[in-house]
Amino acid sequence: MELTKLQNGSDIRGIAINAEDKVKNLGTEEAQLIAKGILNWLADKGVKRPFKIGIGHDSRLTGPELKGAMITVFEAAGCEVLDFGLATTPALFMATQFEEFACDAGIMLTASHLPFYFNGIKIFSQTGGAEKSDIAYILTHTDAGETAVGSVKKADLLSRYAADLVEKIQQSGSEQPLKGLKIVVDAGNGAGGYFADKVLAVLGADTNGSQFLEPDGHFPNHIPNPDNKEAMASIKQAVLANQADLGVIFDTDVDRSAIVSKDGQMINRNNLIAVLSAIVLQEHPGSTIVTNSPTSDHLKNFIEEKGGKQYRYISGYRNVINKAIELNENGIDCQLAIETSSHAAFKENYFLDDGAYVIAKVLMLLPKLQEENRELTDLMAELEQPVETLEIRYTISGEDYKEAGQRMIEKFRAELPKQAGFAENSENQEGVRFSVTEPFGKGWMLLRLSLHEPLLVMQVENDQADQIQKQLPIFREILAQDTQLDLTKLDQQLNK
Repeated sequence: MELTKLQNGSDIRGIAINAEDKVKNLGTEEAQLIAKGILNWLADKGVKRPFKIGIGHDSRLTGPELKGAMITVFEAAGCEVLDFGLATTPALFMATQFEEFACDAGIMLTASHLPFYFNGIKIFSQTGGAEKSDIAYILTHTDAGETAVGSVKKADLLSRYAADLVEKIQQSGSEQPLKGLKIVVDAGNGAGGYFADKVLAVLGADTNGSQFLEPDGHFPNHIPNPDNKEAMASIKQAVLANQADLGVIFDTDVDRSAIVSKDGQMINRNNLIAVLSAIVLQEHPGSTIVTNSPTSDHLKNFIEEKGGKQYRYISGYRNVINKAIELNENGIDCQLAIETSSHAAFKENYFLDDGAYVIAKVLMLLPKLQEENRELTDLMAELEQPVETLEIRYTISGEDYKEAGQRMIEKFRAELPKQAGFAENSENQEGVRFSVTEPFGKGWMLLRLSLHEPLLVMQVENDQADQIQKQLPIFREILAQDTQLDLTKLDQQLNK
């Protein structure tokens, strides 16, 4: 198999276990080739030998095996290897920043929230995460280099990373600013279980009622994904059952997170963007917030009413982060880059998408809100909520699925405005977006290609009840013009 097929944007992902109809394409042999590519990449970037490399993994079943294969290559190349064991993606970047580690590269074995049979690799240098071009270089430059005698040493990164978070939160006031608060954590059996004992408890919080903190690569309880309805329902139930003041949920490698308020309100997607935007705009008035494209019209209004600006950009966490960096370089203050999937990166935190730091930002604010007799949900109270929403993902067959999907997007751009109530929204850089008005209520719809899968994604919102269902026959008539699209899910929705 060509290694290049493992590229997933700025990550590497593949099937690490034969399961169901999935055939393994990321094993120890591939891991060793990728390790050689990383060595060549570091040399190409001008990093001096011997390289110092930190490596860790989340709770996935194949993490230790793939890590061992990569360490073998690094050690034979004369590298100083720090084996961090169980770790998180943000912590692996910080291994390149903390003075006591000072790694030239941080390597995290993870496939985020994907099913148990996947695994993958995220790579950091001291200047940030690997870009798409870096991954392409690594996967195509896998020749063996010079050999030397290296070393391997186990090290505890998570404790150091947790202590750094504790220190930052304590800067907001006292040593135990969370004393008297009950906060439950749902780690989804990923790598985020440390947050309960090593961060929250140290800050004085009562974490009784926390769930699924034990690493288990089978993910037996729910998908570890803050963008998943079942996962969010699980942490909501835990908050209400334990009468907690706050619920926190992480994805597998802790680069994403979400929150549930004490009354059970789910603070993810647009709601999380609103809360973090409100915090940022209090600290940095007038700042621009970069988001991905599938955010609501109401969010734009919310940000503008808080004195900020929204820059709606294409999906992909590296895309929104790089756009935020670019805006800052061009003199436009941008403090936050965030996707509806809960990837969030702050300028003050290296523009690193870090789910634990997101929670830290919220925790820094909690004591102040208590003093003012306010709730966290007050920060998003002015965000209007849509009455109805719908997302349908259409599978596109054929090798030319990207071309087919783009053709359909252009068909929508040309044909949908012919219908009363649909006008293209020019404030959009991904797919095609329409503002929806009477006779179909008030809302919007977006049609875009999935970044990594052969899918055409349709997202629709409306502020009036029973309006989306009226729009679907119009959408179907256009979509049916291309036989490469599977309309099964749309037909199921039409027959409800």
